[in-house]
Amino acid sequence: MSNAPVYDIDPAAFHADPYPDLARMRADCPIAYVPQFDATLITRRDTIHQQEKRIEVFSSEQPGGLMTVLMGENMMRKDGAPHQAERRALFPAISPRTVNTHWRALFADRARDVIARLAPKGHCDLVTEYAMPVSAEALKLITGLRHMSAEDMDGCSQAMLDGCANYIGDLEIEARCHAGTALIDDHIDRTIADADPHSALAVLRDAGAPMDQIRANIKLVISGGQNEPRDAIAGTAWAVLSHPDQRALIETGASSWGDAFSEYARWMSPVGMSPRRVARTDTVDDVRFDAEERVFLMFSSANRDEAHFSDPDRFDVTRDTGAAIPFGAGPHFCAGAAASRCLITDIALPMLFQSFPGLRLDGEATYAGWAFRGPRSVPVRWDV
Repeated sequence: MSNAPVYDIDPAAFHADPYPDLARMRADCPIAYVPQFDATLITRRDTIHQQEKRIEVFSSEQPGGLMTVLMGENMMRKDGAPHQAERRALFPAISPRTVNTHWRALFADRARDVIARLAPKGHCDLVTEYAMPVSAEALKLITGLRHMSAEDMDGCSQAMLDGCANYIGDLEIEARCHAGTALIDDHIDRTIADADPHSALAVLRDAGAPMDQIRANIKLVISGGQNEPRDAIAGTAWAVLSHPDQRALIETGASSWGDAFSEYARWMSPVGMSPRRVARTDTVDDVRFDAEERVFLMFSSANRDEAHFSDPDRFDVTRDTGAAIPFGAGPHFCAGAAASRCLITDIALPMLFQSFPGLRLDGEATYAGWAFRGPRSVPVRWDV
């Protein structure tokens, strides 16, 4: 058992807003055991940045972990050569070159379709009516699951994310996750023979990956490739709309949509943590970790670490976000980062603000989540 100090949380309050607890942990017990998760949380940026790379101690291999049990053993739950082999097999579908030469134009076409449907309404919920379908249509292209509806893509992604964060063992959440993964398997079976040759399904198939590996990694792409762009699109839009001074910086060209997204991903991390298994006994900052214990690397806390960011709870598009680690920092750095940045900063956000004159908030936004965090609703209105 780790000798880390114990820090108790209220799971409901932590789900609603983890940042007050994380700030107290950084200040008082930066490595703390949280009994409600049966896990030790590492909360300071530099410690996370260093320890994430020590896969011989903090391993991604988690045979009994929630992601492995619910989604299959994908490349995120492997280290070293096995991880790199699967990452290389997937890379042709999501490389910066493929994104720029193949996906970018298709992403823009799908976003324009969504905007055309919404424009006459004059109002919408940015999460469910704009960011969700824009993200889902892009993900249908990347995965190759072209017959899946946007609603099913989003529902399956959310079900898997909820399942992977279900450390309290809610059976209803687990059942929804199983239903979502079964639906994905059905679409893989229907599509794999004639998938777009640029898609993840086709490149994994053509690399000779076994079927269980294909299934697990397509589910991984969906679990990260839907909610993160969805939440970042709607969330960054909300942040800009609710900070008129920051919006003015973007509209005058003093700052860019890339700046806004980078600051949002630091400030309201869509991916709040990454779990690890302790592979062997080790000590970090006088805290002992015993083999087979569970550790959470808290990216959301790292991205508000006062040692690197002044006034870290403030949204500021002019901030230097170079020290932030929203996509991770080690060998498991997000493989889809290029596709996400293209969709969010080059297409979804600029097209949204250019297409809807007088875009403004039309009510309060609601947020939730700690392992994965994002807005649940962002009501907006524009001039028709």
